Amino acid sequence: MIKQTIQKKYLPEFVYGAVGASLSSAIILIMGFANLIADGFSMAVANYFSTKSESELTKTNNYSKKPIKTGIATFISFILIGLIPLLSFILAFFIPWIEERKFLISIILTGTALMTVGFVKGSILEKNKFKYSIESLAIGGIAAFLAYLVGYSLRGLAS
Repeated sequence: MIKQTIQKKYLPEFVYGAVGASLSSAIILIMGFANLIADGFSMAVANYFSTKSESELTKTNNYSKKPIKTGIATFISFILIGLIPLLSFILAFFIPWIEERKFLISIILTGTALMTVGFVKGSILEKNKFKYSIESLAIGGIAAFLAYLVGYSLRGLAS
């Protein structure tokens, strides 16, 4: 169960797409939390059904993975990792000096989180932790950059 949930990566595309579109912090937070809850729920339900199907396929009633527990673990993991790109936008409401730097702080926090997820994945798999850290950062970074480009390209629609 832990191995499955740790391997899930949260890619902060919506935050960077919204920043690229020059949307306000309030809109970014609204979109971010809505996306976080909806995607977290979707992934949790998918993990629940996957675990349930796996147990039905092996036709055992005494399996180590409990579908409801894996679903809950997935949801919690998704929410915790998914909050990281939003932290600087939340803190900017309370700490004035963060306001001007919130996007940069979000990038740094997200990059650190992605590398940590890769490191943990490498540790669990007993593989090269550095390789998995860089791989996770690269995939997440490319996804975030593409989202930023789309948001920037379509920013005129938001005004």
